[in-house]
Amino acid sequence: MSVIDKSSVPVALTIAGSDSGGGAGIQADLRTFAFHCVHGTSAITCVTAQNTVLVTRVDALPVDAVVAQIEAVVTDIGVQAVKTGMLLTAEIIAAVAQQVEVLKLNNLVVDPVMVSRTGAVLINDEAMATLQNVLIPKATIVTPNRYEAQLLSGLQLHTLDDMRAAAQRIHQLGAKAVLVKGGGMQGNLRGVDVWFDGHKLETLKTAVVDTSNTHGTGCTLAAAIAANLALGCDRLSAVQKAKDYVTTALRYSLAIGQGQGPVGHFFPLLQENTP
Repeated sequence: MSVIDKSSVPVALTIAGSDSGGGAGIQADLRTFAFHCVHGTSAITCVTAQNTVLVTRVDALPVDAVVAQIEAVVTDIGVQAVKTGMLLTAEIIAAVAQQVEVLKLNNLVVDPVMVSRTGAVLINDEAMATLQNVLIPKATIVTPNRYEAQLLSGLQLHTLDDMRAAAQRIHQLGAKAVLVKGGGMQGNLRGVDVWFDGHKLETLKTAVVDTSNTHGTGCTLAAAIAANLALGCDRLSAVQKAKDYVTTALRYSLAIGQGQGPVGHFFPLLQENTP
């Protein structure tokens, strides 16, 4: 049996929460990294008790525990890209931002988990402010959904022009590039995202997949972007490839549980078993 030289395998780190139902968070991120043949490492920020129907409990890990996980991975293995998801508290967000600076972490993809795609608020005002003022300015790419983009930009998003204006305003916070996601938009704006990097203002479209099993879509997209950055793609190419991956994963989404099932991260295996 041959051994792969570790120097030839890109490494990505996800800093996020654990989803006991396996559809989002750390679990979705690691499956996404594996699909892209990127070695996945993790720093867990909180543990949730959830399934396809509801979240019944969330427990934040101590800040020191989060920092220790990041340091353990980076100082030994090294990482080519980092993705953040649910950071939950202002203290954890500030600590993660400090680690990004101290350890000189590159290719930082910030999924600013503040509001769900249905509009449910997930963190408090202090955590929102810390995310906006401390972590997002360090981001290579930030990926807000409709409601997060509204909070970050101070604009209401109803039209494509609104999305474009929000992307440009969020860019002023300091992130190198912004992807405003249209998953929460209505009508013909579903499946439409807006990209702005200070130079290019692009409208990115993918086919709309008619499925209710979309749990973990945002986590998966950000993780796929990070994986593609770790593989050496430029920022816009990483986003475009990630969108294609998520679209196909949605086509093979899993109708499991009694609520909203997850996307099919391992769809090549599902394709093999499809009649």
